[in-house]
Amino acid sequence: MQAHTYRVGAVPFHGVELDHAVDWLLRDSSRVSESATGTSVRLANAYCVAVANTDEAYGKLLRESGVNFPDGTPVWAVMNMKARLKRPDTAVDRVRGPSFFRECLDKGRSHDVSHYFLGGTSDTINIMVGEVERQYPGIHIAGYHAPPFGPVDAAFIAAESQRILAAKPDIVWVGLGTPKQDFATTMLARETGVNCVGVGAAFDFVAGCQPEAPKFFQKSGTEWIFRFATEPKRLWRRYTFGNFRFVHAVFVDIFRDSNLLGRLREK
Repeated sequence: MQAHTYRVGAVPFHGVELDHAVDWLLRDSSRVSESATGTSVRLANAYCVAVANTDEAYGKLLRESGVNFPDGTPVWAVMNMKARLKRPDTAVDRVRGPSFFRECLDKGRSHDVSHYFLGGTSDTINIMVGEVERQYPGIHIAGYHAPPFGPVDAAFIAAESQRILAAKPDIVWVGLGTPKQDFATTMLARETGVNCVGVGAAFDFVAGCQPEAPKFFQKSGTEWIFRFATEPKRLWRRYTFGNFRFVHAVFVDIFRDSNLLGRLREK
């Protein structure tokens, strides 16, 4: 994939437009059987950067394998700043996870791409599959599975790899939450040779089990406000402590990069 990479905290991100990210995944996935290799794709946000800054194993995973696209607005903002410092006329786009998911489902029909869904609860995934079939007629769903709650260990990877290999999909979509889903996509891609994408709450949004932020919030970069208002008990700790850790990780990275610090002072 032809793309500039920008480090946010200690995590490298690919700077591409949403359409280009979609086209890359669909083209790469339709050829995956020829190469017998799979890629872990993460739609990463500020929380991912914050966790990577304190969790050595997770940070190593995001740095050394797969592809990271900027899902969250804070990540996109830092990437944009770095891009404009290099070239003032350069801009980086955000690759919003649920939008990426929907676009791949839609455009994948013309590429004859088959999909496998892993994650959520049995009720959620059954509703979501029905919605996907209704919204995208002709889509090829190779299979789906809602695993019981538990760790991403060797037994989990072995069992899920067996299901995926039997279903023979072109793309595996994983909705297990961060950072669990990122470990899962990395190991499953390696074991199955299939591109695996972590999509967070996209399953819940498509199924209608959680309200998705209106377009205004999505486009203005304030989607986090809507999500916090709808799930304050679950998200307050992530946004309070996670955002502080994200800012800390970014500033540590900036001060380590003497060239970047100099350009910021010139501005």
